[in-house]
Amino acid sequence: MTDAAAAPRVFDVDQQTFEADVLHASLTTPVLVDFWATWCEPCKTLGPMLEKLAAEYNGAFRLGKVDVDAQQELAGMFGIRSIPTVVLVKDGQVLDGFAGVLPEGQLREFLSRHVQPLEAPAETAEEATVQETPEQAIDRLQQAIATGPGKPELKLDLALALMHAGQTAAAEAELAALPANLATDARAVRLRSELDLAHAVKDAPTVAELQQRVQADGSDWAARDQLGVRLLLEGDAAAGLEQFLAILQKARDWNDGQARKRLLAAFATLDDGELVGKYRRRMASLLF
Repeated sequence: MTDAAAAPRVFDVDQQTFEADVLHASLTTPVLVDFWATWCEPCKTLGPMLEKLAAEYNGAFRLGKVDVDAQQELAGMFGIRSIPTVVLVKDGQVLDGFAGVLPEGQLREFLSRHVQPLEAPAETAEEATVQETPEQAIDRLQQAIATGPGKPELKLDLALALMHAGQTAAAEAELAALPANLATDARAVRLRSELDLAHAVKDAPTVAELQQRVQADGSDWAARDQLGVRLLLEGDAAAGLEQFLAILQKARDWNDGQARKRLLAAFATLDDGELVGKYRRRMASLLF
């Protein structure tokens, strides 16, 4: 067996090496398998991000690259319908996956569900002890930005504080003005997802009204979608996710695949790793 520490973090996979380098190797180290092609423009965006994360995670997972043109049989085994498609193999089984290009923040969130995430910076004593309201945080951050305009990360902190204070329009404006290097930060991705979900039900009926519509017509996908968002925002995350899965199972292409997009947005906003992992696996079973 190849020593995991000595094995390359990024490697090519073919039909002959798949069993040893992916299935068998995943018993000790998770393997992320990237199905791509040289002509695929989105693949050229996703591939470098995956390779960057493979380096940053320092061996917590390995990245296997499958050229679908050269390895058509292998791609067929996985039922690949579009590229890029990424699957995570762990303990010899496909555990999770996604299709298309995700922002870097969502890629990090996806990985953190299954492999050891990068260590967060240690919290300072001041951060651990000082409690402040969102309004106090807004005042503090606005003053800090005024005196230190060269620190764009403070604008992200301000956007988060504005959202926590219920000032969604102001939070959205700050988020839109972030520089490119912060736009894919995990916190920015989460905030964007929270704003998208809030916009989705801005003028929507109540939970009770939406439940009546769904009971009357189980194929009222618009009602299910709004009900899922309402339940999610009102704290019943599992019930909300169930609505999105129901749409994904029966009408996966409805409204340009909105159920999948809702699930990904929900995963980005939830702190319950066990719940997110459970529903990610269920989503993957329907997509792959």
